[in-house]
Amino acid sequence: MISYALITGASRGIGRALAHELARRGYGVLLVARTSVELHALAAELRIAHGVPAAYLALDLTAPRAAQELADWVQQRATDQLAVLVNNAGFGLWGRFAELPLAEQQQMLQLNMLLPVALTHALLPQLRQQARAYILNVASTAAYQAVPTLALYAASKAFLLTFSRGLRYELQGTPVSVSCLSPGATATDFADRAGMNAALQETSARFAMSAEDVARIGVAGLLAGEAEIIPGALNKLSAALTRVVPKSLTEKVAAGLYEKLLK
Repeated sequence: MISYALITGASRGIGRALAHELARRGYGVLLVARTSVELHALAAELRIAHGVPAAYLALDLTAPRAAQELADWVQQRATDQLAVLVNNAGFGLWGRFAELPLAEQQQMLQLNMLLPVALTHALLPQLRQQARAYILNVASTAAYQAVPTLALYAASKAFLLTFSRGLRYELQGTPVSVSCLSPGATATDFADRAGMNAALQETSARFAMSAEDVARIGVAGLLAGEAEIIPGALNKLSAALTRVVPKSLTEKVAAGLYEKLLK
């Protein structure tokens, strides 16, 4: 009997790479994102490349009932077989909090925070039925410090990191292991979606890892039961420094990088 992995935000970037990595390891994949055309193509690609079953659901994950709709869909297709939940869907917004539209910021919080919480709550009973199961929450190195002009994005990822660690502790002694993947700059469309200008996107791209490398490291860490997974030596160093450098200094450095390039 094949085990399944559910990946939200699966059509592009890290989500797409995670789907390939899990399929390569023999998991059937359940793909969820907004765009059916991209999901259809990815599902076909995974079936051909890895010989695993792949199904998809096109769904607006920012909708209030998205988590329940998604959980119902999963239960119809992978009852007693769901072994991996990847909460990857999310986006950022670049700009000063007071100047960004509140509705769009609330939509970001819904996707980055409330969806993973609701979906994990809905699917945890299925995961606990497995001999071994995994939850991977995709955060960011921004989870380790406040980031002016990405204030709510960083806060939402800090929430996800803290939620992951707390839930991991609660699930000790059960079949379910919880990990948090915190990549740094990655070659995806994140910066474009966040509304960052060309100069900042170019700066970010210089240090970006490939989505495939992030996914490979992330899945290996997940299956090894690691609590926090930070891909890349530079990203590990950056996260470590936030524990010893005064917060006021890390915030000043981040502001110097991001705020001066605001239009």
